[in-house]
Amino acid sequence: MEKQYRTIELGQLWDRILEGIKVDFDPKLFDSILNDSYLDKINGTKLIVVVNSSVAARVLKEKYLDFINSVVRSKTQSDYSVEFVEKSEVTETPVVEEKQQTFFKNSYINPQLNFDNFVVGVCNREASQAALVVAANPGRTFNPLFIYSDSGLGKTHLLQAIGNYIKENNPNRRVLYLPAEDFFDEYVRFVKGDKESEDLVQYFKTSVDVLLIDDIQFFEKRTKTNEKFFTVFSNMIQSGKQVVIASDKSPNELRDMEQRLITRFSAGLTVNIKSLDFETSKQILRTKITMLGLDINNIDNEVIDFYASKFSRSVRNLEGALNRLIFISTMNNAGRITLDVAMEAVKDELDIETEKQTLSEQKIINVVADYYSLPVHQLTGKQRTNQVAMPRHIAMYLIRDLLDVSYTKIGQTFGGKDHSTVMSGVEKVEKQLKTDSSLQKAIEELKDRLK
Repeated sequence: MEKQYRTIELGQLWDRILEGIKVDFDPKLFDSILNDSYLDKINGTKLIVVVNSSVAARVLKEKYLDFINSVVRSKTQSDYSVEFVEKSEVTETPVVEEKQQTFFKNSYINPQLNFDNFVVGVCNREASQAALVVAANPGRTFNPLFIYSDSGLGKTHLLQAIGNYIKENNPNRRVLYLPAEDFFDEYVRFVKGDKESEDLVQYFKTSVDVLLIDDIQFFEKRTKTNEKFFTVFSNMIQSGKQVVIASDKSPNELRDMEQRLITRFSAGLTVNIKSLDFETSKQILRTKITMLGLDINNIDNEVIDFYASKFSRSVRNLEGALNRLIFISTMNNAGRITLDVAMEAVKDELDIETEKQTLSEQKIINVVADYYSLPVHQLTGKQRTNQVAMPRHIAMYLIRDLLDVSYTKIGQTFGGKDHSTVMSGVEKVEKQLKTDSSLQKAIEELKDRLK
């Protein structure tokens, strides 16, 4: 029996469920009665699954239904159950010419933007957690969810990750990802009178279960668009449909939008993605390198540290610098990518000679790591052995002493450590310096190297 999935989403959902069933199922029996099964459709909370014979349908119903339903609930995080039918029982659905979608024809959710490849760190953990809760329970919690941050820190990735998760786990939910500018364009194009105006509102009532709207700040100073969106937004919330909003500003900073909209935005959950910290920047680079199919072991740790410290203004900046590095190293057959290669690749973006001469947090970390023959990632990581702890405290002390950087910012540089932890390390060095001549000598030598 050939599998005949009606949609890709139905196929993906049933394939994931089959993987869970197969783990605790007799292999020969699985191949006989389940291997060529397929999910035909979803009626409410019932999954209609087609199998190859009436015997298979009966065995699955009488012997394995409870087990299979438990797997279904685990994989979908919803109260779905399965009904098995034999091929001959499936009534062919008449071919009906679908009404061409009038609105938002070019709406697209990038399947590559998912929760698996969204790098979670101190700066975005709350936003990531809230997005995942909403994706698993659309319309039931945090409605609306409002995510804000500076440009390029991952808002769009989270919006589309929510969309992909819902499409995979709840394929009967209709998801629309929409930049605010597209809503405005449709409003201008189609709303020419009362009838057309109602059609746009009706589209959201009948065709959208989850609305993911990006760059909502685009609506500022657009009064008529505000009014129309307020109607759409209110209808969806009142109907228990999920709305997720992304913005470059917090709700309270959207001063040129209708106050009633801002009030509604604030009624759900508002979360902020903060500036990238050093450790998250490094992990983003490592993730991007892996996604590109490159060997992370062929790139010196100092390269990752340097790019994370210099291009962490946004994820886009990190990606741009990394793409430039890969292009240059490939063109020049560089082989192993060293810090010199990495600096040369971005020489147009940074004044490398100035970078070499100017004292910075990263330069202090690199010099201390070299002095104690430690990899940089160990110095800024979580390892707590005596071999690493004291050099780490010394690096913190020098950053504080020479650059007058706040304890909080130093903590971010060293993997998101609390400011009290940094303060304790610095004070420990200061106290020991009063009596420890070997430490005094080490600090003097390090300061000489940093000149």
